[in-house]
Amino acid sequence: MNLDQFLEFIKRDKSFMENLKAWRVISPRQPVFADFPENANPRIEEALKKRGVEKLYSHQATAWSNIKNGKHVCIVTPTASGKTLCYNLPVIDKILSDPEARALYLFPTKALSQDQVMELQEIVEVLEADIKTFTYDGDTPGSARQAIRKAGHIVVTNPDMLHSAILPHHTKWMKLFENLKYVVIDEIHNYRGVFGSHVANVVRRLRRICSFYGAKPQFICCSATIKNPAELASRITGEDVVLVNNNGAPSGEKNIILYNPPVVNWQLGIRKSSLLEAKRIATSLIKNDIQTIVFSRTRLACEVLTTYLREAYGKSLGEAESKIRGYRGGFLPKQRREIERGLRKGEVLAVVSTNALELGIDIGSLEACVICGYPGTMASTWQQAGRAGRRKGTSAVFIIATSAALDQFLINNPDYFFGGNVESALINPDNLYILVNHIKCASFEIPFEEGEQFGSAQVDEVLEYLEGEELLHHSGSKWHWAADNYPAEDISLRSAADENFVIIDITEQPRVIGEVDRFAAPMLLHDEAIYLHETRQYQVEKLDFEEKKAFVRAVDVDYYTDANLAVNIKVLGVDRENRIDVNVSKHLGEVQVNALVTMFKKIKFHTHENIGAGQVNLPEMELHSSAYWISLSNDLMINLLPSDIQAGIQGIANLLANIAPVYLMCDPRDIHAVAQVKSPFTEQPTVYLYDSYPGGIGLSERIYDMHDELLAAARRLLVECRCSKGCPSCVGPSDELGPRGKELTVQLLDIIAK
Repeated sequence: MNLDQFLEFIKRDKSFMENLKAWRVISPRQPVFADFPENANPRIEEALKKRGVEKLYSHQATAWSNIKNGKHVCIVTPTASGKTLCYNLPVIDKILSDPEARALYLFPTKALSQDQVMELQEIVEVLEADIKTFTYDGDTPGSARQAIRKAGHIVVTNPDMLHSAILPHHTKWMKLFENLKYVVIDEIHNYRGVFGSHVANVVRRLRRICSFYGAKPQFICCSATIKNPAELASRITGEDVVLVNNNGAPSGEKNIILYNPPVVNWQLGIRKSSLLEAKRIATSLIKNDIQTIVFSRTRLACEVLTTYLREAYGKSLGEAESKIRGYRGGFLPKQRREIERGLRKGEVLAVVSTNALELGIDIGSLEACVICGYPGTMASTWQQAGRAGRRKGTSAVFIIATSAALDQFLINNPDYFFGGNVESALINPDNLYILVNHIKCASFEIPFEEGEQFGSAQVDEVLEYLEGEELLHHSGSKWHWAADNYPAEDISLRSAADENFVIIDITEQPRVIGEVDRFAAPMLLHDEAIYLHETRQYQVEKLDFEEKKAFVRAVDVDYYTDANLAVNIKVLGVDRENRIDVNVSKHLGEVQVNALVTMFKKIKFHTHENIGAGQVNLPEMELHSSAYWISLSNDLMINLLPSDIQAGIQGIANLLANIAPVYLMCDPRDIHAVAQVKSPFTEQPTVYLYDSYPGGIGLSERIYDMHDELLAAARRLLVECRCSKGCPSCVGPSDELGPRGKELTVQLLDIIAK
């Protein structure tokens, strides 16, 4: 069967259709072309025609026009729509007319950097032009680095290398910074939360160094579909940007199919494994020779699914291994290139991947995509779905839900899913913890002038503080770096705190595999915790709190750990508040969180069953952050026992914590919820949601602004969940909230979410 026949077949499959939640058909889109710009170098047009590009798409022409007019731009179009040409065209054109011109490309991953360099080099080869393009990352040999610094027309790197290896050594990169015309930031939607806040400060340092060398580069940003792409690009670059979203690329008919596995235990809310359902659907596709990509959320699931599909393929082992491939973090570059090439040529029939293939790496156009579990954001979901879709013909995307609350909310609300409700990407570059660290780095790079601004921040007070710490020296009108250390090497772009815990893998030879900030360490790295790194599982064997080291060993288990926090919240100040009605008020303010990890649970993958527990003995942690809280009148609770009140507001807290990441484009661990029967501050039953990072990154403020929408979504999720007393898909397991937990949560939400 071809794909059209396959789709007709499953429409007659009763067992499949019983669990279908939605089937939407996105109509084919015809291309919208534009002529090559007259002011572009004719050699580029000739080279592109040799590669089969006869005309530009409308968005490519619009991007060209804005860039040639000196505008900073943010291009937002779907996967495989030709965004790469939007920046390669003006960059190559500029270098052809001015061989001294330079460009800097920033990509979030090494794999994407390598992919883009290959495409650039192919164009340059056809052009027969002397345009030198190099990747500069941790794998670049020392012998090549000097040549790249002096001769590279286009330097391709990532934010981490820019932060730690290029900006601090800008005197070695004078040729680049003096002649820098364009800075390309691809996949800018990845730069959100703490990471995005850091990257915005790295760009502030970049602009400061460019100004020192007399350059003022244009920024060209590309993004997946999010709610605020232009705003995000503007906050990261510090410049006003023009949004280019008039997509002119063609696409064939696309079927988006939302599937909810059947329930195997209604009381506990446990459904059939999404992994097994993904296997069943993907097996049917590959047995019909339909080229398919399967996305899994973990490395373990990736490996298991690859094994299942090879076994089901029914051919010889050698043929199955060549036709069905896995793709994840940890593969060698040569192996990744081989798989990507096989997909483009059609030699690989199916690939099972983590989100490693979500980004814009060229793997051609596949016919079908199976997404096993909600990827975490709508932006990621549509990026993965975009991997299936030829420019002509039919494609299909199967989205299979797990039992998790996020998955169940989206799968049961198809109108929300298809309603263009993508998330906003939030950053807070002026978070004091992050800002101070980058002011240290910027001071090391170039002395600060009195009264100088750093982005939107006035920094004189910070400079005076750093002088008091003997890190800066004030001489005349300038602040000079006075310490012996090199600040950038001690600052991670992935953390808001500067006292990170190092994670050391001792499976074989000891090696550092990552780090976690000190506020997250007790939750993630306590003894016996299962730590996930690049989708691989490690068990923590020892957490040395004094030395800030965690020693881990690779394991293969079917559960993860979830630590219980005993949290005490003290309100330090109220920034905004609003009384919704006589019984409900909402607030936003600064809080001090004292948290103590007391125990942990072992939670089985997919079913979310509690299969064990253990004690944790670690010091109490203190965190200053921002929080949103909702207070309920004591009059509402007059006929309820304290245990009933606790169950009801804890149910609300669990619901809000589960729902909020859908709207905030954040990891569920970025926010925490706390329920208090009688808050010391409000003296009423209160639910707090606070940012998990020191100083906050804007999540609480966003929750405050979307209070009504969030509560309505929480109530909808609760009502639609078919469990009887509570389950992991809504308020939490009934064994934690008691037999009336769901009932009491509904009762309170009926009052406050009118």
